[in-house]
Amino acid sequence: MRRTRPETPELSFERLVSAIGQAHAELAAQASRAVNVRLTMRNWIIGCYITEYEQQGTDRAQYGDQLIERLSERLIPKGVSRAEPRELRRYRRFYLTYPRIRESLTPELRRTLLPQADAGSNRESLTPELGVATSEVLSRLSFTHIAELLPCEDETKRAFYELECIRGNWSVRELKRQIASLYYERSGLSKDKRKLAILAQRGAERAEPTLAIRDPYVFEFLGLKPQEVMGESHLEDQLLDKLQGFLLELGHGFCFEARQKRILIGDSHNFVDLVFYHRILKCHVLVELKVAAFSHENIGQLNTYVSWYRQNMMTTGDNPPVGILLCTQKDHTLVEYALAGIDNGLFVSKYLLELPKKEEMQRFIEEQLAAKALDETGVGPLTRGESESGEGGR
Repeated sequence: MRRTRPETPELSFERLVSAIGQAHAELAAQASRAVNVRLTMRNWIIGCYITEYEQQGTDRAQYGDQLIERLSERLIPKGVSRAEPRELRRYRRFYLTYPRIRESLTPELRRTLLPQADAGSNRESLTPELGVATSEVLSRLSFTHIAELLPCEDETKRAFYELECIRGNWSVRELKRQIASLYYERSGLSKDKRKLAILAQRGAERAEPTLAIRDPYVFEFLGLKPQEVMGESHLEDQLLDKLQGFLLELGHGFCFEARQKRILIGDSHNFVDLVFYHRILKCHVLVELKVAAFSHENIGQLNTYVSWYRQNMMTTGDNPPVGILLCTQKDHTLVEYALAGIDNGLFVSKYLLELPKKEEMQRFIEEQLAAKALDETGVGPLTRGESESGEGGR
């Protein structure tokens, strides 16, 4: 009897696209979860080491209150990411808040990384778990989520947000919003808790697993640079490339320091497009580029960055930092300078003399946008100083 082959669905082009997309989404999500779990474990183990040393370190008295600062100074040059004092304290708090994560570590990890800590721990003293199992917290929440939960000292409140965050697959921003809106407290007072939960979840912003790799904690853990994962538009990238060279070419004392410079303001990570130090003005110059029309939010954001630099980065002999904001549309370019409250008239005059004129900056942006438009129509882009006939600039 002749055996017939089982029928298989026809592999059309649309099915091919769908199959590849599904495989990509699933495997990318798995990879993202695996990275997040390993990062979370790393941070917990660092917190464990610090706590155990504070309790049992033979030379701990030499460091006293300066332990975290001294430890940070030694770890950062070794390439340990996210080892600033603020983060080390967060890891210690993480360890103390979630002691049960020890049970989620593999025997190999406990044997190789926690032999002394394991020997000195009193696991029998752990209280029963409340709410979501620790293993699920570890696998379903990124460390950035957990960092938002650590300030919740009330265990019931923290368990509530763990459950709701996992159930709704909340993004970090959504978790922060729900905590700020007192969702837990409102739920406790509500007569119809189920209806409130439905409303909260219905409007919640969902986390995209494939985007978790952009988490600042994750990309530093993997050794990636912020610029690699910031998701900038192609146009903005090109403009920043040329803007950096343009300012250096002017020869007015600009010394390039950083691009996509990450600064931590409160609990928020921010990125300054370009940072220079000006030798003549003796101050930092922060440049922000917005591929959009001017808005008051833009100038407010830049002033925030300038103020942060003034408070945290100025050294003896420095003048206050200056910000340059470039906002652009195809038919409009606006250049604005942010002085951040500088009232020294002599410095302001020198600043206006040494920095590029607004007209010069505006002309540069318009030239680059025109070059980009030509490039998109198939005509090669013009570089600064070139004419349409191809003369000059050589």
